[in-house]
Formats: sequence, C-alpha cells, structure tokens
Amino acid sequence: MGNSNIYFPREHGADCGDMRIGMEILFAILFALGYLLAPVMLIWGWIRWLRRREEIGPPFVLSLIGFILSTVSGLLAICSIVYALAIHGFPYYDPHLLRIFRWGGLLSLAGIVLGLTGTSRPNALRWQAPLAGLGMLAFWTMAASGE
Repeated sequence: MGNSNIYFPREHGADCGDMRIGMEILFAILFALGYLLAPVMLIWGWIRWLRRREEIGPPFVLSLIGFILSTVSGLLAICSIVYALAIHGFPYYDPHLLRIFRWGGLLSLAGIVLGLTGTSRPNALRWQAPLAGLGMLAFWTMAASGE
C-alpha cells in the first residue's frame, strides 16, 4: 500500500520537542512584551509627554495619536478584565469577547503604524508610541490564545 511511517514525524528526523520549546519561547517573548513592555512604555510615555509638550509638529502629532490609540487599547484591556471578573468569566467563544479582542488588536495595530510614522524626527513619544502598541498587540495575542 505504501509507507505507513508517513504520519510519524520522529521516524523522519523531526523532533516534536523542538517545536514545543519554540512555542514556549514565543509565549515567553509575548508575555514579556504584553505584561512588561506595554505598561512601562505607556506610563513612561505619558510622563515624558507631560514634561515635553512643547514639541508639536507633524511627526509628533502622529506619534501622539498612535500613543493615544495604544493607551485606549490598554484601557480596553483593563476594563475587559474588570468586567470578566464581575461576570465570573466569559463563556467559550462569547461574541462580546471576540469583539473585544478584535478592537484591542486593531487599536494596537493602529498605534504601531501611527507611532512608526512619528519616528522620523526626535520627539517626546518617538519610540514609546510604537513600542506601547507592540506591547499591547502582544497582550491581545496572548489573551486571544488563552494563555
């Protein structure tokens, strides 16, 4: 009939343990970005903006808008967690939860894009805006994966 070993990756040289280690490393990176980088960049960015508000110009405005979108994404995450605790968790595949994930991801993606457009010239939020958006995108990725 043919080779019956076709469905056994270990016999063909592939090691499933390598893939598991790779996934653990990926989740560790996403965890660090989502739970460490995002809050640090959001807090640092707002403090930095309050101290250096005089830097107004086209790249700065785009960075500020991107940073605000990343902040809204973070506020959505906090409100979602509080709401989930109040209702004792969302049901599996709850449409409201999926909509929250979609909006959180879109807000953070918009924050990254607008934040990157503001990196052309030095300003108060030059790197805080895209990094905060990246951290929030990592948070939403982790939240959607259920980890």
